[in-house]
Amino acid sequence: MAESSSNKKSLVIVESPAKAKTISKFLGKDYLVEASIGHVRDLPQGAKEIPAEYKDQDWAYLGVNVNEKFDPVYIIPADKKQQVSKLKKLLKESDELYLATDEDREGEAISWHLQEILKPKVPVHRLVFHEITEDAIKGALAHPRSIDDGLVRAQETRRILDRLYGYEVSPLLWRKIKPKLSAGRVQSVAVRLIVQRERERMAFHSATYWDLIASFEVDGQVFQATLVEADGKRVPSSRDFDASTGKVNKDNLLLLDEAGANELLERIRSADFSVGNLENKPYTTKPAAPFTTSTLQQEANRKLGFTAKRTMQVAQYLYENGYITYMRTDSTNLSQVAIDASRKLVESEYGKEFLPEKPRTYASKVKNAQEAHEAIRPAGNEFRKPESLKGDLNNEQFKLFDLIWKRTIACQMEDARGHRISININGGNAVFYVSGKTIDFPGFLRAYVEGSDDPQAELADRETLLPTVTIGQAVEGKEFDPKSHTTQPPARFSEASLTRTLEEMGIGRPSTYASIIDTILARKYVFKKGNALVPTWTSFAVVGLLEAHLSQLVDFDFTAKMEDDLDCISRGEADSADYLSKFYFGVDNHGLKQVIEERIKDVDARTVNSIPLGAPQEGEHREEVFVRVGRYGPYVEQGERRGSIQDELPPDEIDLAKALEILEQSEKGGEPMGTHPETGKPIFLKNGRFGPYVQMGATDDEEKPKNASLLKGMSVGDVNLETAIKLLSLPREVGLHPTDQKPIVAYNGRYGPYVKWNDETRSLPADISPIDVDLEKSIELLAQPKTGGRRGAPKEPLKTLDKSPITEEVIKVMDGRYGPYVTDGETNASLPKGASPDELTMEVALQLLAERAAKGGTKKKKAKKKTTKSADTKKTAKKTTKKKTTKKAATKKTAKKSTKKAATKKASEKKAAEPTADVDNNEAPF
Repeated sequence: MAESSSNKKSLVIVESPAKAKTISKFLGKDYLVEASIGHVRDLPQGAKEIPAEYKDQDWAYLGVNVNEKFDPVYIIPADKKQQVSKLKKLLKESDELYLATDEDREGEAISWHLQEILKPKVPVHRLVFHEITEDAIKGALAHPRSIDDGLVRAQETRRILDRLYGYEVSPLLWRKIKPKLSAGRVQSVAVRLIVQRERERMAFHSATYWDLIASFEVDGQVFQATLVEADGKRVPSSRDFDASTGKVNKDNLLLLDEAGANELLERIRSADFSVGNLENKPYTTKPAAPFTTSTLQQEANRKLGFTAKRTMQVAQYLYENGYITYMRTDSTNLSQVAIDASRKLVESEYGKEFLPEKPRTYASKVKNAQEAHEAIRPAGNEFRKPESLKGDLNNEQFKLFDLIWKRTIACQMEDARGHRISININGGNAVFYVSGKTIDFPGFLRAYVEGSDDPQAELADRETLLPTVTIGQAVEGKEFDPKSHTTQPPARFSEASLTRTLEEMGIGRPSTYASIIDTILARKYVFKKGNALVPTWTSFAVVGLLEAHLSQLVDFDFTAKMEDDLDCISRGEADSADYLSKFYFGVDNHGLKQVIEERIKDVDARTVNSIPLGAPQEGEHREEVFVRVGRYGPYVEQGERRGSIQDELPPDEIDLAKALEILEQSEKGGEPMGTHPETGKPIFLKNGRFGPYVQMGATDDEEKPKNASLLKGMSVGDVNLETAIKLLSLPREVGLHPTDQKPIVAYNGRYGPYVKWNDETRSLPADISPIDVDLEKSIELLAQPKTGGRRGAPKEPLKTLDKSPITEEVIKVMDGRYGPYVTDGETNASLPKGASPDELTMEVALQLLAERAAKGGTKKKKAKKKTTKSADTKKTAKKTTKKKTTKKAATKKTAKKSTKKAATKKASEKKAAEPTADVDNNEAPF
């Protein structure tokens, strides 16, 4: 490390402002620490960004010169030019440059781009560290290295590969399915997995079977056992049924129905029972390895309910503020320092009996795990206990740190030991079975149990105590209960299980899974139902097209091999240009480009957008039923009949019977229920994209038809002509308010029914309908105090955060008319659809407010002050007021620009703080 002169400093560049702030605490006044704010160069994102000298090239739309070794065209995005200028200015004041971006492929590429842009004439050093602590930073300064060209080439190849994939395949989807769709190297494969699972659910046939649950008693201890055999035949379990037929797939099984179960019960009720078989085997369970990126995402999803994106945002904060090590890693390795710190805590917190004689080591299960050198663990040489950080971390941050701390400690603890016991009870020519587990020594379970945050409760749950018995010992049968079971379709993927599956298949990188899931949700290929990922019908059409015409692009083995190829490039074992040429041009001119050009003529849009639900059986006189994916949403079609499918109705819920029901409802919508007694116009019951509704008047009338949605909880079967007329009467006048004889009107609003009188509104209770509410009840409701709004008492915030750096006001999460929103006293920003106010962090709140302010903001309106001045006084003061108002407006305009600029900067900084992982760039040509 060179000595700094009195006027010169060393410039250290990291990715994010938060990271810069933390690192600057450990360095002296001779170091300038500044952020690049993420990537400083990228491929052009639109025609406007293509440099003029390339615009006439046939490859310009790609931003990659495919004719000259796939040379990329890099540009500095407009929103980064100011920061780049700042870095250049700081470099002129410095005598050394330290590039301290993250240690993965993406971070290495950022350092390379910085060097290419800044063209430093001073010594350049690459700093890498896996935790932001004083020791780690000083250690990195003492041992700098050069930029790893292999990692840079691998990142560049991945970036170009994603551009070629997205820009060539996406237009095919636009032309054959609908606009604004996208395809991606990993994204499309992930969607295919989810669609395949939904297909399995759609093809699944459930089966019902019965068995008996018996209660037995031995020496005063009662336990339960399940019937597994009778009359020499085994009772089936769910795995014995064929998922595609619902029939038993093995011979010589005793398939009981309810009558058969009751008959067997009566026959064996009075039988003598004894222990027929007994097994008591010891077992040991080893602790799980310390966290990698993907296992952290999986556990945080299971235990804390965090999405993969939320997990990475919280982990990013913990890393950048020095609480944990680098959070994008596929390594399960721990440094000697970490092992020593863990073992020290095990002994002090739990005792010597919980400490293994030798430290535990863990081998990574991920192929070519090389981009990071240590698992995720608490930072530092001495692990801080979670309890000591409660005042420093918010609730989410504390929970994730606590999870990481426990997992790290547990991985250096003794095995859990116990016994597994199984008992067969024989009698009346029947066999009952029960198993249990005892824990003799809890070992690592004292610190950490997968799937539970309460180790003591999990221990009690896992330990099943059974009586001590011997073979041949008599037991008393107490109660026998028939029990039915229904086989279940394969479970949909959750974020955790999808992440695990992709990792097991070698598809993508652990650091990319959060962005992949976020992308397929944002693109509307998938939506969430509870914790499950449900594919839309659009994703069925996209996957169907790719499977039929570009099968290699969504082939699991082919996609997994891409990751191996990129790793080979990073190690210098393969050439980037050769690899990209084979992918794009192929062998004998049969690569991606040629295949798409050939297949685009073969793809029949109608076939691609049709998902068959049921062909007619032999002797059945009907036309085949399809789900069609239209530009304005999916619908059911049978011949000339069509019916809209409601948004976010899972595909597996639309079988042939449901489709025919939709068509019948739609057909009814084509025939009037009757006519309106006053207007004489026909009334229809229709089924639309957003559900059923009633309509007065035909669509071809000169006057636009009047529509009315069904009330919440109302089904199609509840609607007759009388009800339809009442629905169409909304909004309806209930009567006149006795105070001022002004009308009270009942509405069926977007967010529920309510009554309104002048500017006063009150929601209707669930048991009162707007078509039936009377005057007396309306007056009673309006007399009650309002819980929110300008005329009532102010609502309490759903959550409060820290003070805004822009307005110095406390940031609050409020419940608004259109859902929850966050406010800093000046700007209001709605929370994203489905976002929980409880999970909102300060960082995300600032991002939402900054993005809203950058668009012009939604400013809180100031209440007008009442005045008691006379008309003459007002007139006298008018000129003075006008001057003040003009001055105030100018000041406000300047302040607004300043606020907007600060907010935009905040948003840019927040974007930089998010993980710069190997994102699956699913872009579309400009």
